[in-house]
Amino acid sequence: MIPARFDYLRPDGVDEAVALLGPGTRVLAGGHSLIPALKLRQTTAARLVDVGRLAALRTVELDAGVLVIGAAVTYAELAAHPLVRRHCPVLARLGGRVADPQVRHRGTPAGALAHADPAGDAPAIALALGVEVAVRSAAGSRTVPAGALFTGRRETSLRAGDLVTAIRVPAHDAAWYEKFTRVSHMWAIAGACAVRGPSGVRVALANVAATPWRATGVEGALRDGATPAEAAALAADGTDPPDDVHGPAAYRRHLARVVTGRALARVTP
Repeated sequence: MIPARFDYLRPDGVDEAVALLGPGTRVLAGGHSLIPALKLRQTTAARLVDVGRLAALRTVELDAGVLVIGAAVTYAELAAHPLVRRHCPVLARLGGRVADPQVRHRGTPAGALAHADPAGDAPAIALALGVEVAVRSAAGSRTVPAGALFTGRRETSLRAGDLVTAIRVPAHDAAWYEKFTRVSHMWAIAGACAVRGPSGVRVALANVAATPWRATGVEGALRDGATPAEAAALAADGTDPPDDVHGPAAYRRHLARVVTGRALARVTP
């Protein structure tokens, strides 16, 4: 299908991009989620503001133990960047394995968070890592924790006029993302990210609810002394997975327990 008519704008800087935003305007970075949605008429836009080439959004820095990853950094760049590989290997692994080479060289993790597809890998990983999203608007700058970002299936707390400028990722070397997928499309039938930190283990699941799902039952069981296998058995508690051609809900609940167990095995002693 052909998308509805829209104006294409390519600003020279972040300030200009923010000034162009507002109702009816969508931000374009990699475009691997937005462009298909426009073509299928699942969404519309009067104007597209292309920020994919803005140098200010294409940097990766380490700031006091936090990786600051520009919103236009692609998956492929994430996978190859030495700071990411050293300070958050789970993100580097994501960058090298998500989807296919075409997506990896154009798509961006920040765009995946803004798109908020619960079947995506990046939202669940961001939730488990405790990522914060840096946002600019005409009203100023703010950060949104991943836990407050996802409000529904492909819905976020971002407002018209907001521009995601970076994602802020606490450095973690004890983190693992495991997913079960079909090679034909690489979307997770179910996925789990486990992160071990000073306060315990955080676990988030992909494609078992309308948003990335924090498996607090698993986390609590581990704090109470359960083995990883015992805790993983609780992974599907409270979830509401889709029931579609890729797998029935009961199958996804089973997979949630399986991938959670595998992820925990990678990060727990």
